[in-house]
Amino acid sequence: MTERVVLAYSGGLDTSVAIGWIAEQTGAEVVACAIDVGQGGEDLDTIRKRALECGAVEAVVVDAKDEFADGYCLPALATNALYMERYPLVSALSRPLIVKHLVEAARQHGASVVAHGCTGKGNDQVRFEVGVGALAPDLKVLAPVRDFAWTREKAIAYAEQHNLPIDVSKKSPFSIDQNVWGRAVETGFLEDLWNAPTEDVYDYTQDPAAAREADEVVVTFEGGRPVALDGRPVTMLEAIQQLNTRAGAQGVGRLDLVEDRLVGIKSREIYEAPGAIALITAHQELENVTVERDLARFKRQVEQRWTELVYDGLWFSPLKRALDSFVDASQEQVSGDIRMTLHGGRAVVSGRRSAASLYDFNLATYDEGDVFDQSLARGFVELWGLPSKIAAKRDLGKS
Repeated sequence: MTERVVLAYSGGLDTSVAIGWIAEQTGAEVVACAIDVGQGGEDLDTIRKRALECGAVEAVVVDAKDEFADGYCLPALATNALYMERYPLVSALSRPLIVKHLVEAARQHGASVVAHGCTGKGNDQVRFEVGVGALAPDLKVLAPVRDFAWTREKAIAYAEQHNLPIDVSKKSPFSIDQNVWGRAVETGFLEDLWNAPTEDVYDYTQDPAAAREADEVVVTFEGGRPVALDGRPVTMLEAIQQLNTRAGAQGVGRLDLVEDRLVGIKSREIYEAPGAIALITAHQELENVTVERDLARFKRQVEQRWTELVYDGLWFSPLKRALDSFVDASQEQVSGDIRMTLHGGRAVVSGRRSAASLYDFNLATYDEGDVFDQSLARGFVELWGLPSKIAAKRDLGKS
């Protein structure tokens, strides 16, 4: 029986060329697998036809936008996931979903190998291969770009030689990865850290310095999940898409970051994530209102570790699953409304209300109606500082 390889297929030059090249080099049949996570561009039917024209024996295409929003973006929102406190895990979130469908396609089509088009310098090779190992340790992995030094020049020559149906004349100066949660741009002149990004780098966001009217939006959450915008019900996917449009029009969510890659190098990345940043901003503020202090403090530690695990390709790890359970429990009371003003590249919270609020006006106010018993504070302060005071007396006595 002829061996089969399932290839993570984007429809672009590298993965289209990889279909025939893998078949020639290994003698295997190639099954192309394309996943729609809201990246835009060509429709799935066009991509499927191209894969078959390039030599794939089968082409699996999956509209996974809702699955991505509910199963991957929503947990990231609940965790307020920001790598290095800024990057909302745009690419890192889509990879485990793609891996899941690659493995399913391998099982369905009797493949023993999965293939991807990642290089050896990035994080995605880790995310794909560690993910496959976690879900299907029996499958082998092939990475032609990394393992066989497959350059763009070689890919173009191969495509021309074999008359593949790919436009090889257009070359973006950037490497771009995008999905509904955001957009990542690197390489080209951006590799010089002194060079400022130009407006042509951006696509999801408008110039935040341009004059325009502010946009006010009310985001309603139930159990940590956005369920309405300005009172109109939305799915998770719709919440992201609508805020991508509204926050993006105000220049919200632009990030210029020198980040620490898993492989040990630093890289300069430009990100756009208007919907993600707007939602995380609103969610964090609602947690400030509804989550008890010690739970909130510990959750911030969990958020950092969860984010690092996902960035590092460990979505399917036991620790990540355990932290998911904690995060889920922390969201039980995160319900209410957050009002934000979107303007000038920022999402600024201006109002909060929640039936689950822990804010008590009569305890917080300094005006008439104050019910806080200040006479209790003196004894509290004395006892709270007692260990430090005792230690200070000891230490000062030694000096």
